[in-house]
This record gives sequence, C-alpha cells and structure tokens, in this order.
Amino acid sequence: MNIYGVKFSDRGKVYYFNAHDLEIKNGVYVIVETEKGLQYGKVLEKIENDKLNAIDNYKDIIRIATKEDYNKHLANLKDAEHALKNAQRISDDLHLEMHFLSSNYTFDKKQLLFNFTADERVDFRELTRKLASIYRTRIELHQIGARDKACSVGGIGQCGRELCCTSFLKSLESVTMNMAKNQNLALTPSKINGCCGRLLCCLAYEDANYLESQKGLPTIGDVVTMNDIHGKVVSVDILNRKIRLDCGNEIKEVDLKNESH
Repeated sequence: MNIYGVKFSDRGKVYYFNAHDLEIKNGVYVIVETEKGLQYGKVLEKIENDKLNAIDNYKDIIRIATKEDYNKHLANLKDAEHALKNAQRISDDLHLEMHFLSSNYTFDKKQLLFNFTADERVDFRELTRKLASIYRTRIELHQIGARDKACSVGGIGQCGRELCCTSFLKSLESVTMNMAKNQNLALTPSKINGCCGRLLCCLAYEDANYLESQKGLPTIGDVVTMNDIHGKVVSVDILNRKIRLDCGNEIKEVDLKNESH
C-alpha cells in the first residue's frame, strides 16, 4: 500500500488514503474519496509500511488536483461561507438557539456540513428542510462541544503559545480532575481550565510521570518519620521527590530522591 496523510483544512484532522501506484510529494493537493463524497485536501506525509495497520480500509486518492480543481475548491469555499450566513439567519428566524461556526461543501457538492454550538439539544428538522430546499444537496448539522469549538476557532493558551488542539493534537483525549490533583495543582478554574472552559489538554502530558514519581511519597497532612526526621508534611515536591516537614519549632526539608519507590 502507498498511504498518505491528508488534511482538508488547516485546523482539521489528518486522514489517511491509499494512492496505490501514485507517488506524491508533501504539500501537493489531491482529490480523495471519502464516505461523504470527493474532497480536496493537502498531502502532509507518507506513512511507512511498517507503521500501517493491515486491517484498516483506506479510501483512495483519486488524482493530484489540477488548476481547475483548485478554482472549483475556491468557489466551494465562497459558496459555503454564503451558506453559513444564510443558515444563521434562518436559524434566528426560527428562534433556534444555535451559533454557527463553520460550513463546508464536499468537493463534489454532494453534501453541505454545518458545525454549530448550542447550550442544549436543538430540534433543527425544520431548519434542515429549509436548507435542503435552497441548496439541493444533503445537509448535515453537527453540534460540537466547547473543546471542538476552541479547536475550530483557535487561540492562544495560558502558556503564550497557540492552542495545542489547533497546532499539533490529532485527537482530543479525555482529561480528568485527578490529573490536576496528581500534580498538586491549585484547583482554581482560571488556572487549570483552557480557553474552552474545560480542563487543560496539557494536564495529560505528564500525568504518567507524576504518578510514577509519586510512589512512596506521603501526602500533605501526614505525620511521618523520614530520614530520621519526624514531623507533619506541609508540602510535597513530587518531581524532585522532596518534602517539607513541620517539626514543631522549625520546618525541615527532606530529600527522598534516593529512596526506593
């Protein structure tokens, strides 16, 4: 198999397709077959055969895109932008609490997909009928969550860098409050939540390291004797494996790096 990773938009996911005998350089635009119809995308990488999953059913890369394909793609983008504004207007007329974020035609215009956010579930059947009667194609409306919205819109995180979900993450994995607790972080929403209002994706990056470094360490409030020093634990430095003990008349630091855990 001759498998390439293809993206349909700058902030979209990478999907994989079989080019068969066609050799394609990175950065080249192609027309690919998807379950929703033909799509116009950009080749990002070629996958080595030893990294392929033999049971995956890869769709085909139909051809390298032509100038005519590019012009059609630009026209589709313009038409989709017009459809987005129209969908929001019709939604408002129907008094539906929906905020539309994006719209995309498949390359062959067999489907028009809208992404929107809403606080609650929305009955958009009447809206779908109206849009289908206007655009004469299959209409799909997809309600997305806060994390997907941030991924679609983009932004700058607390660290001053572009959001992980828009720059390099290929999927949004589950992040839990336990990950913040494992790292002894203050559970203040403004500190541990991202632009989307959900827990920071980066809490998951070092969670395994914290869990490993945590082994054998006491928790704050424990009364312990370690390295011949007795006291109440007042702070724990997990990664450096150091604790501070209140010994009654003074605070002492205990280094546990060489302790087995």
